[in-house]
Amino acid sequence: MHTPVQGFSKLTKEEKIDWIAKNCTENETKTKGILKRYWNSDASLQKVHDEFIENTISNYYLPFAIAPNFLINEKMYAIPMAIEESSVVAAASKAAKFWLTKGGFKTTIVGTEKVGQVHFMYTGKKETLFQFFNTIKSQFLNDAGVITQSMEKRGGGVTDIELRDKTEQLCDYYQLHCTFETLDAMGANFINSCLEQFAKTLKEQANLYKGFTADEKEFEIVMSILSNYVPNCIVKAEVSCPIDDLTEGELEGGKFARKIVQAVHIAKSEPFRAVTHNKGIMNGIDSVVLATGNDFRAVEAGIHAYAAKDGTYSSLTHATVDDGIFRFWIEIPLALGTVGGLTSLHPLVKLALEILQKPNAKELMQIVAVAGLAQNFAALRSLVTTGIQKGHMKMHLLNMLNQLGATDEQKKQLVVHFKDNLVSNASVKEALEKIQKD
Repeated sequence: MHTPVQGFSKLTKEEKIDWIAKNCTENETKTKGILKRYWNSDASLQKVHDEFIENTISNYYLPFAIAPNFLINEKMYAIPMAIEESSVVAAASKAAKFWLTKGGFKTTIVGTEKVGQVHFMYTGKKETLFQFFNTIKSQFLNDAGVITQSMEKRGGGVTDIELRDKTEQLCDYYQLHCTFETLDAMGANFINSCLEQFAKTLKEQANLYKGFTADEKEFEIVMSILSNYVPNCIVKAEVSCPIDDLTEGELEGGKFARKIVQAVHIAKSEPFRAVTHNKGIMNGIDSVVLATGNDFRAVEAGIHAYAAKDGTYSSLTHATVDDGIFRFWIEIPLALGTVGGLTSLHPLVKLALEILQKPNAKELMQIVAVAGLAQNFAALRSLVTTGIQKGHMKMHLLNMLNQLGATDEQKKQLVVHFKDNLVSNASVKEALEKIQKD
């Protein structure tokens, strides 16, 4: 256990590494070697990475992969994915190939509204507060004009400001609930700058308003911040086909479709299942969000809140069979950007967007939703047929062999061996030991 360190942020990168290696690890030389091994050999590129965040000492790599053959609105895509979990990319690719000959994926943008709020406390009369707000509403937009003018020229900006009475939830609590259109930017900095100006205007105008008593002029601004819950920034993705087209081997299409529908209904009614069901969806969504330089934590928070919008945590996907047609779809909130942030800084992010044919924010929303839907279909397809472990463990095989120290030649032999044999920790270890002994 090390003692607290003073001024760590002021140390050079080498000094930070020396301190970590000496105080937090068992082998200083090994620690330094690992950290420096992951530095980029291009010093200028490494500098870009170092300046993304604070106190950087190295790079943390995730695999950057491609899931091909996605037909979305009659247009072909190869989707970049950054993720560490085995079988995710394979599952997405398999789902893409499955639907490629069945019309592909169809998507629709339902809305693009972003949200931010100024949270404040007020102890005076509600009627006076609302009269005051209606008097100064236009002043909010005037005072924020310098911030919004560039966004407005492109067709975006502030779409509405509403005073909300939240005193039933919390004594004396009110908010300015503000909505925005940020176009191809995710818009966090723009929204937060607007909100801080709105808070300033609220305080200034309250001091000038003659309708308030001296006590009522004392607004307490608690905070001004965007919300990552965007229930009106929605994208829908779906697939459909006649149930006969779903027939696989001995499993008749109608039965397969019904089992998928049943599986979705279980996830709608059982939160324990819904969480895992939706986690699989997020495997697809997060990996594309991360590859394209967007904020997957914000996306996760907003989507999970949306999954509980009706009072119980539930499935994000839906499925029906009507008149012999199987339909499978997802509707989710996604606040994404294709300009700003890492999109112009991180070389792999720029490449990912180029691979996706330089989408705008709406197009990226649709691609990401499709990745989530594809991932869920692949998971449900496995669950209601062979079970999830058969495919997952085969994808996990190389990780297991690497942990056991298998050589490249031994890996080749065992990949062939386990094509027709059960993969488990015990069976892999036994098979490797047999090869090593022979």
